[in-house]
Amino acid sequence: MRILLVGAGGVGNAIAKIAARRTFFETIVVSDFDLGRAEATIAWIEAKHGQQGDRFIAARIDASNPDDVASVATAHRVTHVMNAVEPKFVPTIFAGALAAGADYLDMAMSLSEPHPTDPYTQTGVKLGDDQFAQAPDWETAGRLALVGMGVEPGLSDVFARYAADHLFSEIDELGVRDGANLVVTDEAGNEIFAPSFSIWTTIEECLNPPVIWEKDRGWYTTAPFSEPEVFDFPDGIGPVECVNVEHEEVLLMPRWVDARKATFKYGLGNEFIGILKTLHQLGLDKTEPLTVRSPDGPVQVAPRDVVAAGLPDPAGLGPRMTGKTCAGLYVTGSAHDGSPRAVYLYHVSDNEWTMAEYDCQCVVWQTALNPVIALELLATGRWSGIGVLGPEAFDAQLFLDLMAKPEADGGYGQAWGMQERQPVA
Repeated sequence: MRILLVGAGGVGNAIAKIAARRTFFETIVVSDFDLGRAEATIAWIEAKHGQQGDRFIAARIDASNPDDVASVATAHRVTHVMNAVEPKFVPTIFAGALAAGADYLDMAMSLSEPHPTDPYTQTGVKLGDDQFAQAPDWETAGRLALVGMGVEPGLSDVFARYAADHLFSEIDELGVRDGANLVVTDEAGNEIFAPSFSIWTTIEECLNPPVIWEKDRGWYTTAPFSEPEVFDFPDGIGPVECVNVEHEEVLLMPRWVDARKATFKYGLGNEFIGILKTLHQLGLDKTEPLTVRSPDGPVQVAPRDVVAAGLPDPAGLGPRMTGKTCAGLYVTGSAHDGSPRAVYLYHVSDNEWTMAEYDCQCVVWQTALNPVIALELLATGRWSGIGVLGPEAFDAQLFLDLMAKPEADGGYGQAWGMQERQPVA
């Protein structure tokens, strides 16, 4: 397996560092628009693990240009393109991978467009619609596009497949629930507002109309931050208020898993929600460039890019961050004996541990872990497929076994948990 890793930012950097401990691939081409960032990732790996030879190669890439993606992939005889940049680049990387005759993986899917007249009831263009529309092209080419293979989406989708195959006879709801007790401080020790993931992506997810799926209704939307509920997260995180957020799982799970309902709720906190609402009110969430006067003449600037430039880089927050993040799936329905059942399947990432082991903050590290596991399953033939597929289309047991097995035994040493919860009458 020869992998083109597009993007050496927070998640891309973590993917390379996690993969450096594995032997399933021949070469990873770490590419970025900023060549120095790709080179820095490889330098860290070599300082930690010794010289890598041709196992890691740095390259410059323009992710906005499908021809450039295809050219870099072809030049390095790439078999798999791993997309680790913001979802606005999905269409070009997706096209470039297919043109190069390579398989493709991403952690976030093609962007949505709200319904033009009724955005908080009806869907418009849904997340991933553009990619699924091209499934016949991938099938004809005999190539695989594994979409939504991060942590959320990704691991939660694996949990959905596992729950359907092993835990439930009937599923009422597949409810993704994410929460954390992370705190970021400034140099003086004061708590600050600093999103642990790309603000560009965070704005996209949180201010777009959330999507819900019901078997009798299909996909529909609601207002941002709707239907708050307090969810009790494990490993000392505790109760966190979660709200509806637009996310890929709701668009993926119903395609392969039989359930009556699918939802996604995220623990944002009142301060975070207030800031996002203010950005929206001021128009600072917009992606269309505005003309801004400057001493050198007018320049075109996208407001959302200005917000991103003014915030700390999520990849560099680790030393100033404490706490844990939990990603998981709350499943309700009927057990195999017909009795009501509710379980929470989850994985917790501790920032202190990820910083000590990988020099990566826990949110980006947890996201990066899952595509590496998927790549290894594909490299060894334990997972295989053709077309545009989500994680639910594959054997979840193989993934979870490899994830939890100790590193000394060839696994990743990342235990996942399952809590039995009290079914709601």
